Amino acid sequence: MAGCPLDHGAQRCSAEGVDLWDLGLFQRQEYHEVMERLRETDPGIHWVDEGDRGSGYWAVTRHAHVKEVNRRADVFSSGHSGAQMRDLDPNRTVSGSARHPTLVDMDPPRHTRYRRLVNRGFTPRMIGLLEDYLQNRTDIILDNVVERGRCDFVRDISAELPLQAVADVMGIPVEDRAKVCDWSNALIGRADPEFIKTREDILRAADELFGYSHELQTERRSTPADDIITTLLAADVDGEALTESEFDMLFLLLCVAGIETTRNAITWGMMAFFDFGDEWEKFRADPDRYMDTAVEEIVRWATPVLHFRRQALSDYEIGGVRIAAGDKVVFWHAAANRDPRAFEDPWRFDIERTPNDHVGFGGGG
Repeated sequence: MAGCPLDHGAQRCSAEGVDLWDLGLFQRQEYHEVMERLRETDPGIHWVDEGDRGSGYWAVTRHAHVKEVNRRADVFSSGHSGAQMRDLDPNRTVSGSARHPTLVDMDPPRHTRYRRLVNRGFTPRMIGLLEDYLQNRTDIILDNVVERGRCDFVRDISAELPLQAVADVMGIPVEDRAKVCDWSNALIGRADPEFIKTREDILRAADELFGYSHELQTERRSTPADDIITTLLAADVDGEALTESEFDMLFLLLCVAGIETTRNAITWGMMAFFDFGDEWEKFRADPDRYMDTAVEEIVRWATPVLHFRRQALSDYEIGGVRIAAGDKVVFWHAAANRDPRAFEDPWRFDIERTPNDHVGFGGGG
C-alpha cells in the first residue's frame, strides 16, 4: 500500500511513525486514513510505540477482532488498568470516590453486580417517563431555534439537548445545569484547551461534581422524587444497594459520557445528512419509516466512542498475532465501523443499512 506507515520487517508488525496521540489527525479529519491503513494492512493488529506517553499497545482495528476482544473479558481486562488509552500516572494521588472505578472500568463479577443494580433503575415505567422527558425537551429546544430563526447547531442543539435531557432525567435543577455541563466538559475534554488549562482544572471539576452528587444523594434520600436518581438509590439486588462512592461514579458517567457521546452523534449525524443529501431527503419524506435504521447508521458513522483499552491477563492469539500477558490492547471502534469485511460500502452513509452490526459504543454496539 502506497505510503503505508507500517514496519513489516520488525518481529512485531509495528505501526512505525503512526502517532495516534496527535490531535491534529482528528482535528483535520485525517484519522480515518490512518485507521484504514492499519486495518487493511495484514494482520490488522499492529504494535504502536507510544514513546514517553505510555507503555505501547496493540492497536486492534478489524471488526471481528474488536468484537472478539470485547467478548473475552476473561482474557482482556477493563479493571486492571482502566478502559482509557492513557496509562494511569503511578505517582498520582486521588481521594474519595475518584479511587473507585466507573462501570466501564470493571470486570465481572463486580461489573455484573453493578450493572444489575443500575438496571433496576431503568424499569419499563421509568423508561416511559424518560421518553416523555426527552420528547418534551426536544420540542422546547427546537421551538426556541425556530423562534430565533437561526442557530449554532452544535451549541444550540447537539450540546443543549443531551445536557437538558440528562438533567431532566436526573432531576438536576435548571439553575445548576450550566455548571454540571462545565464540569463534564473539563473531565471529558482534558486535551481540549477550550475546556481546561491545567491538571488542576480536571481535579477541581471532579471534586465539584462529586460534591454535587453527594448533595443530590442526601436530598433524594430525605425527600424522594419521581426521577432516576431516587430509583437508583432505592435499587436492591440480593440485599445490596449502590454505595455512596458507586453512585458518585455512576453520576459522573451519566453526566460525562451521556452528554458527550450524544453531542458527538447528533453533530456527526447532521454533517452526514449534509454530505449525503439524498439520504436527508429520504429521511425527511418519511421519518417514521427510517428512524430506527437511521439512528443506528448515525451511531456507526459517528462512532461516539473512538476506542477502548484492555490489558491481557494471559497469553492470547488473535488474527495470527500473539499477545502476551500484561500487554496493553487498544481496540479502535472508529476503524471497525468502516471495515468492509463487516459493512458493504462502509464509506456510504445509508439510513436503510441492514444489518448494521456497528460497535459505536463498544463490542455490543
